[in-house]
Amino acid sequence: QVRLVESGGGSVQAGGSLRLSCAASGHGVGSRCLGWFRQSPGKEPEGVANIDTASNSYYADSVKGRFTVSKDNVKMTLYLRMNNLNPEDTALYYCAASERCTGLVGPLSYNYWGQGTQVTVSS
Repeated sequence: QVRLVESGGGSVQAGGSLRLSCAASGHGVGSRCLGWFRQSPGKEPEGVANIDTASNSYYADSVKGRFTVSKDNVKMTLYLRMNNLNPEDTALYYCAASERCTGLVGPLSYNYWGQGTQVTVSS
């Protein structure tokens, strides 16, 4: 079983920055692909970014150049640095884990996810 606990969400104005964190624990978590997906009200969930065990990272086109996914293998913590936020980034952000990454992971391909942390960007 894998446990994922997100933190770091909040409310910012457009152009601002936030950093999300995800504490990961459980069996085999160090050998899994870790990532983030988000869901806004009335919209389908969207893969945002993920990172594989070799630290290769993959991003949705909508966040490339603004978001950076990284992980600390000692602390077993996943991060998502979000810069130049805009109102379209407003969503509930979930930390998630899957068996492997082959490019950007879609939300339905994750096996585990956390409770989510809310990000709200005002114009």
